[in-house]
Amino acid sequence: MIKYLSLFMCLVPAGMMAQYSKQTTMQFDSLFQAYFKPGEPGGAVLIVKDNQMIYEKGFGIADITTREPVTGKTLFNVGSITKTFVAYGILRLAKEGKLSLDDNLYKYFPDFKSEAIAKKVKLCHLLTHTSGIPDSRRVKEEHDFYLTAKDAENFAPLKQTDTLQFEPGAKYKYSNPAFNGLALIIEKVTGKKWQQYIRDIIFKPSGMMTSTITDGSHPESGVSHGYILNDQKSFEELDYGEEPTFAAAGNGGVWSSVEELWKYEQAIQKYIFLPAEWISRSRTVYPFQNWNDTLPQRLGLSWFINTDAGQSMIGHTGSQGGFISDYCWWPGQKVFYVLLCNTPKPILEMRKKVYEWLSGE
Repeated sequence: MIKYLSLFMCLVPAGMMAQYSKQTTMQFDSLFQAYFKPGEPGGAVLIVKDNQMIYEKGFGIADITTREPVTGKTLFNVGSITKTFVAYGILRLAKEGKLSLDDNLYKYFPDFKSEAIAKKVKLCHLLTHTSGIPDSRRVKEEHDFYLTAKDAENFAPLKQTDTLQFEPGAKYKYSNPAFNGLALIIEKVTGKKWQQYIRDIIFKPSGMMTSTITDGSHPESGVSHGYILNDQKSFEELDYGEEPTFAAAGNGGVWSSVEELWKYEQAIQKYIFLPAEWISRSRTVYPFQNWNDTLPQRLGLSWFINTDAGQSMIGHTGSQGGFISDYCWWPGQKVFYVLLCNTPKPILEMRKKVYEWLSGE
């Protein structure tokens, strides 16, 4: 916090900084302390307003064994926020002409049981959760297998699809294994591990120097662990080795900190790894002419474009094992908010309180 305050003093008049930062700190400390208890798994928060960091703090511990405290630099598994990284990997290849969002799956997976289905489903459908391919994985029945199953093993059951749930592009149905497939496509096109590709095109140019991606087991050190409360009201670990599908990385394998996710957002807004046209496409509702769902389409590539309190919000949540996360950008208010937790918390309730306080200010 001291480091942040020093930076903030350079940006605003001293009197205003002291008054505003003290009020901000007190308000947000009070808000988040109601959800996090000292000595328990917790979380980290970072809030930016008008491109100025106004709050950053860690609560609780990252590891029950070592008792290491959570800070803004603590690495958490960010869950499905990972999907935005995979999507940008696909968009980078599309921008370079190495693939097209209109490519069908048969081009990359000619071993699909139904050639007709594989030729009907396109990459844009996977990116927007509109493929119609059911998640046919037998995770509960094959619990032990899915403890170590990687992207290929998680995508394989989808290739046996012989009946779609709906026509591609007509409805929304969230799909984790769709992004395992997209990660595999990155590898087929680039000839390298998709994790390395994302490091090269996003992590490094964005300055995300400590962020990493699951490739097999999770990192053996330097990261927090996820926990849940059991029936005895004690915390037990729930991540790699305890949670099925955790080893599959395309849907939720990125580990990052609140500080480095702010670097990611800045790189997006400054067009560091993709030009403005492609960033805009990623954060604009993707148009489907045959949309036939009861709810309007709200997916970009692969950001959710929602309305919070009457204001447009671009973001993504994540939940995997004991981890849960929230990543939000309100462009009209120029507010960025990210929350990473290593135990389940009511993230939407917390988001609402943060937004209400900022709107009041």
